[in-house]
Amino acid sequence: MSLPAAHLVGLQLSLSCCWALSCHSTETSADFSLPGDYLLAGLFPLHSDCPGVRHRPTVTLCDRPDSFNGHGYHLFQAMRFGIEEINNSTALLPNVTLGYQLYDVCSESANMYATLNVLSLLGTHHIEIRADPSHYSPAALAVIGPDTTNHAATTAALLSPFLVPLISYEASSVTLGVKRHYPSFLRTIPSDKHQVQTMVLLLQSFGWVWISVVGSDGDYGQLGVQALEEQATQQGICVAFKDIIPFSARPGDERMQGIMHHLARARTTVVVVFSSRQLARVFFESVVLANLTAKVWIASEDWAISRHISNVPGIQGIGTVLGVAIQQRLVPGLKEFEEAYVQADKGAPGPCSRTSECSSNQLCRECRAFTAEQMPTLGAFSMSSAYNAYRAVYAVAHGLHQLLGCASGACSRDRVYPWQVPKSVCSSDCLEGHQRVISGFYHCCFECVPCEAGSFLNKSDLHSCQPCGKEEWAPAGSETCFPRTVVFLTWHETISWVLLAANTLLLLLVTGTAGLFAWHLHTPVVKSAGGRLCFFMLGSLAGGSCGLYGFFGEPTLPTCLLRQSLLALGFAIFLSCLTIRSFQLVFIFKFSAKVPTFYRAWVQNHGPDLFVVISSMAQLLICLTWLAVWTPLPTREYQVFPELVVLDCTEANSPGFMLAFAYNGLLSVSAFACSYLGKDLPENYNEAKCVTFSLLLNFVSWIAFFTTASVYQGKYLPAVNVLAALSSLSGGFSGYFLPKCYVILCRPDLNSTEHFQASIQEYTRRCGST
Repeated sequence: MSLPAAHLVGLQLSLSCCWALSCHSTETSADFSLPGDYLLAGLFPLHSDCPGVRHRPTVTLCDRPDSFNGHGYHLFQAMRFGIEEINNSTALLPNVTLGYQLYDVCSESANMYATLNVLSLLGTHHIEIRADPSHYSPAALAVIGPDTTNHAATTAALLSPFLVPLISYEASSVTLGVKRHYPSFLRTIPSDKHQVQTMVLLLQSFGWVWISVVGSDGDYGQLGVQALEEQATQQGICVAFKDIIPFSARPGDERMQGIMHHLARARTTVVVVFSSRQLARVFFESVVLANLTAKVWIASEDWAISRHISNVPGIQGIGTVLGVAIQQRLVPGLKEFEEAYVQADKGAPGPCSRTSECSSNQLCRECRAFTAEQMPTLGAFSMSSAYNAYRAVYAVAHGLHQLLGCASGACSRDRVYPWQVPKSVCSSDCLEGHQRVISGFYHCCFECVPCEAGSFLNKSDLHSCQPCGKEEWAPAGSETCFPRTVVFLTWHETISWVLLAANTLLLLLVTGTAGLFAWHLHTPVVKSAGGRLCFFMLGSLAGGSCGLYGFFGEPTLPTCLLRQSLLALGFAIFLSCLTIRSFQLVFIFKFSAKVPTFYRAWVQNHGPDLFVVISSMAQLLICLTWLAVWTPLPTREYQVFPELVVLDCTEANSPGFMLAFAYNGLLSVSAFACSYLGKDLPENYNEAKCVTFSLLLNFVSWIAFFTTASVYQGKYLPAVNVLAALSSLSGGFSGYFLPKCYVILCRPDLNSTEHFQASIQEYTRRCGST
């Protein structure tokens, strides 16, 4: 058998045992039960416990005449009053009535008996074990009470496996708020952590740093003392003496005399008493007997304004009492309800009427009646606690109001399971990654706004989104940041392989062409192409092509410095040679005879070579200035893609890059113009078509690149740059050199002096005829 199953079996056996050993001598009272469509259970200390040694596992009977608890009586009446008020109104639960089963939990055994009775199936004395507790229907939908932390911890532990809500009006221990242990526990009283903080602030404000602390036995006192000592020590307050009042303590007994003796020896003026009111009375009766006076007593909430303590004989002489109390609230009509209850004919005290079945909620053997003179006084402390019990009843009623759809004017009367306690919130919890933006005055009312991309919601602060680090990113509505992915154009990507293969092929073609031209250096085709100038042109194309390898792999300072500058300088040299070659052909055939003096000066002073040198040096100067002033550096781009860090160089938008590119554009236009002017030259010297094609390809490639760069800044932008540069270099090479290679390799008959002379003579005859 599993552990939970064994635990539930134990509950069933315990319940049977309780009934078997106690029911035979108890009777029922109509004041403790009320039929209704939905039942609530209430656990109230109508009598005080009488500690003692028990030799049989029987339930303690709550019938000692001297143990009546007026405070518990007011709580008892507050629940009855709240339910009658709801049943007599059509606002919350129209056409539905609430019933109750009220129990006197005067002791641990009585509290256990009441809890097991609540858990029994409706109309039976048995607790049924089910695999799914969410469909378990006990006698009551919810339980109001009990009063002390110890009783509440026992009840909450038993009710939690069945998901039955327990709403306590006085159990304030911090441990009960741990949902992992007590998932169905709720309360209408603040947690002890708040009064501990208040006590420490009180001690600090008066400068009291040398204190004694006394607590009551049980979770309330012991945990309160522990929390107080921890927080006080952190604030520099010293605890000279601390002790615990045991459950079995009696005024002036040996144990209490020992506590009094140590308090006197501690020589502390301030004593914090974190105790339940029952043991606090025993403590202060002992203080009066020991004649401890002229001290400041700090009271915990449970006894600070309780008449149970203020009525101790001689307490006025012990010193000053400062206490922590909950804000006082009134239950309108409760006092009149209690007075009407007393004035009703309740009969004289005597034995209860016997019934045929064992259904008693009040474990006593004699019923009592109040007179107006005997009715306990409804003081401020009892009124405050009664308000908490009254509010707990209304909390359940509001939950039923929502579950049964009573807002329409009529409740559905559907079956309700205990675990179904609806939320009472101004605003529902936000989704993950949504911050709370307070709307209005109350922090409970807020709008949910998703965190923007690049920020996250830290659970320690639900009201503001925190920005991610520079190397992190987060999508909109995130609760955490993620490391950014570092990207760049790597060597092993498919597109890189294609571009590298194309560039390498171009280099091989350039090298092969250089070899071919060197072998046929003195042929008419090579001479007409520029002779030795062709090698300078091929070398410049090879240099620009080598610069393209710098676009692959992680950018470094050397690659950033060389890749664009080599391309710009190499292509500028090629365009300079192309321009001057086209210009020289046009000048020889069209203008040499008209301006012979200029032509001779041009030839004698090596005009073509001088132009190439000056033009190339101008581009070299531009590139050096670019590298010195606007140095291209490796950069990490964070702005373009939120989840990526794009590695690139800073050359794309620099003035140096734009100036070098503009200069190459000027040379391209010049080469295009000179080539176009020579469109009617002899066939062997007419390069207009091929050069025009290559220059147009150059223009289109770079226009496409700059258009792409204006809308895309990702890892593949260098690939687009390489493609544009490769197109320009390939276009220049193919437009100028491939036709000549074709003639050399495939049409050697055209590579002869006779053919060239015939072509020139044909051009001369054509010009003469026009």
